[in-house]
Amino acid sequence: MKVIVAVLGMDQHENGAVAAAQVLRNAGFEVVYLGRFQLPAHIVAAARDEDADCIGLSVHSWEYRHYLPELLELLAAVDVHVPVVIGGSILSPADEEELATLGVAATFGPACRPEAIVARVRSVVAG
Repeated sequence: MKVIVAVLGMDQHENGAVAAAQVLRNAGFEVVYLGRFQLPAHIVAAARDEDADCIGLSVHSWEYRHYLPELLELLAAVDVHVPVVIGGSILSPADEEELATLGVAATFGPACRPEAIVARVRSVVAG
């Protein structure tokens, strides 16, 4: 399974993305790490070009609220059907509910354990 991992927008908090990428790699996932300062068009192009099974976004600022709708619209527009999962220290249970209604497949808040991330991403990719 191949996962794109990126930090969306101007959010410069990279530690969570790096840690999540390592957790997924250790669990046998192929991870394409795009790094910080990624815009929706680049993330979608990478998912398409890499034939990704999932996109994982690390969010530790509220900018994702601005960029997420564009990312989801671009995925649909270019006919790339991969689930999007989001993790970050700022996500609350209320945010998780809102993101689910937008079409985000899974969210991981600040207390999520590594084994839970792996299990949930596997489940999301499996459908």
